Amino acid sequence: MNEANYSEVSEFIFLGLSIYRPTQYFLFAFSTISYASIFLGNFSVVLIVIFDPHLHSPMYFLLANLSFVDFCFSTSTVPKLISDLYSSHNTISFQNCIFQMFVLHVLGGCEMVLLVVMAWDRYVAICKPLHYLTIMSPRKCMLLVIGAWIIGLIHSVTQLAFVVHLPFCSSNEIDSFYCDLPRFIELACVDTYRMEFLVTVDSGLISVTTFFLLILSYIFILFTVWKQSLGSLSKALSTLSAHISVVVLFFGPCIFVYVWPFPTLPVDKFLAILDFMITPILNPAIYTLRNKDMKVAMRRLSKQLLSRKSAC
Repeated sequence: MNEANYSEVSEFIFLGLSIYRPTQYFLFAFSTISYASIFLGNFSVVLIVIFDPHLHSPMYFLLANLSFVDFCFSTSTVPKLISDLYSSHNTISFQNCIFQMFVLHVLGGCEMVLLVVMAWDRYVAICKPLHYLTIMSPRKCMLLVIGAWIIGLIHSVTQLAFVVHLPFCSSNEIDSFYCDLPRFIELACVDTYRMEFLVTVDSGLISVTTFFLLILSYIFILFTVWKQSLGSLSKALSTLSAHISVVVLFFGPCIFVYVWPFPTLPVDKFLAILDFMITPILNPAIYTLRNKDMKVAMRRLSKQLLSRKSAC
C-alpha cells in the first residue's frame, strides 16, 4: 500500500446518520435492539441446526450458513455504529476502513450467491423431488457453500485492487456510518471516473445478475407448482412472497448503491440500514421461524435444556 496514504490521511471521519443528539439517541436504541435481535435470531438458527439431527438436511445446512453470514455482515458495521452514536467519536483508521470494505464485500458477495443456491435447492426439492437427495448431496452442498465464499473473496479482492492505492490529500470526511467504495473513492484527489466505472460494473453486475437469477428461479418454481396443483400454488405463493420480500430488501439497496453509486443525495446510507439491521432480522424469521420443522426443533431443544437443568 502506498505510504503517502498514511502520511496524508491516516483516518476517516464518519458524518453518520444525523447530527442531532435526540435523533442519535433514538438511532442508538434502535441499533442496539436490532443487533441484539440479529445475534439471538441468527445464532439460535445456527445452534438448532447443528444440535438437532432431524435438521441435518441440505435446506437447513444452507439456512444455517445464511444466518452465520447475516450475523457477520451486521457485525462488520453495526457495533461500530452503536459505539459512535454513544461516544460521538466517529473516526476509523485508514487500515480499518480498508478492512471493513474487504469484509463487507466478501460477506455481501457470499450472501448473494448463497441466496441463489438456496433458491436452486427449493427448485430441485419442488420440481425434482425424486432426485433431490442425489442432486443436493452433502458433498455438493459443502462445495456450493465453499464456492459462495470463494466468489465473495474474489469479488472483494478485485474491488479493493482498484482503490487500495488511491492518493488522498486532505479531505477525510465520509458521509456515511461505514466505509464503502463509492464514498471512499469520492475522497481521492485524482480523476476517479474510470475507477467509478469499474466499481459500478463489478458490484452492479453481481448484484443485478444474482437478483434476476433469484427472481427467475421463483418464477420457475411457481410455474411448476401451478402445473401440478392449483391448491399448492396458493401455499407456494404465500411462502415465496415472503422470500421475495427479503430478496428485494437485501438487493434493493445494493443495486441502488452500485448501479447509481455516486448520488448527490446521501440516500445510500439510510438504505444501508435495510441491509445491516432489517434483513438480518427478517431472514431467520421468514426462512426458519415460519417453518414447521424449525419450530418443532426449537421446542424439542428447549425441552432438552429444561430437563437437563431440572436434573442438575
